Amino acid sequence: MRLSALFTALALTTTLLLTGCGGATPAPSTLSSVQDRGELILGTSGNMTPMTRQLENGDVVGLDIDLARVMAAALKVKLTIKVMPLDKLAAAVKSGEVDIVLSNYTITPERNAEVAFVGPYLTSGKCLITKEPDLADDKRDELAKKTANLTVIEGSTSESFAKALMKNATILPAKTQETAIEMVRNGKADAMLTDFPICQATIVNNPDDNFVSIFSRLTYEPIGIAVNPNDAHFINWTQNFLDRMEKTGYLSALGNKWLSLPAQ
Repeated sequence: MRLSALFTALALTTTLLLTGCGGATPAPSTLSSVQDRGELILGTSGNMTPMTRQLENGDVVGLDIDLARVMAAALKVKLTIKVMPLDKLAAAVKSGEVDIVLSNYTITPERNAEVAFVGPYLTSGKCLITKEPDLADDKRDELAKKTANLTVIEGSTSESFAKALMKNATILPAKTQETAIEMVRNGKADAMLTDFPICQATIVNNPDDNFVSIFSRLTYEPIGIAVNPNDAHFINWTQNFLDRMEKTGYLSALGNKWLSLPAQ
């Protein structure tokens, strides 16, 4: 009786173990979900011209948007764009609300702890937009001592950089790039701290404002594509896609179109 009970218990334990091992359904991969839905969902902030900008009619344009459209075309699906605050993007791609993030999205240790990055497809850096030539001429160590009013896009790495480095400055977060530019234009802020492509676009697109900029990059800012960290297949696919875009010259073409310089 005891031996029979032991065999019964062993059989039951084995069944439970096998059921536990084989019964859990693995989460669908990003690629299979994209293909089943027939759409690639992009998360972007829509407030960083010329990389990503939401127009008044709701359309979103920019270098990042063009790159996402090519990704969708390569997968033979449509592109769906979700515009959301910059500080919500990592959680969105991690939870599966969006499939990719393209949003002038700097690869930082903090973000990389939450999501996987492919790239960089562009290297950038911090620069200043101002009407004060003396401020534009200052170097990094000199800027740290300034007591200027400095505007930044809320939730951006520029905001983190300014708070860490420019402790004597008054930091004025702005919801949009256009709001930040207007603050500098009207003298409410002495300068806007932002990324190199945005500085360049601001100078080109506002020739009558007499803006000047410090174009020597204050930091190294690698820009990448954020994807779910638990999907090795999609990470691999995205890396191969980006490699192909570089080798075929498409990234350079995008850089020439939106930035007047090759993406690199």
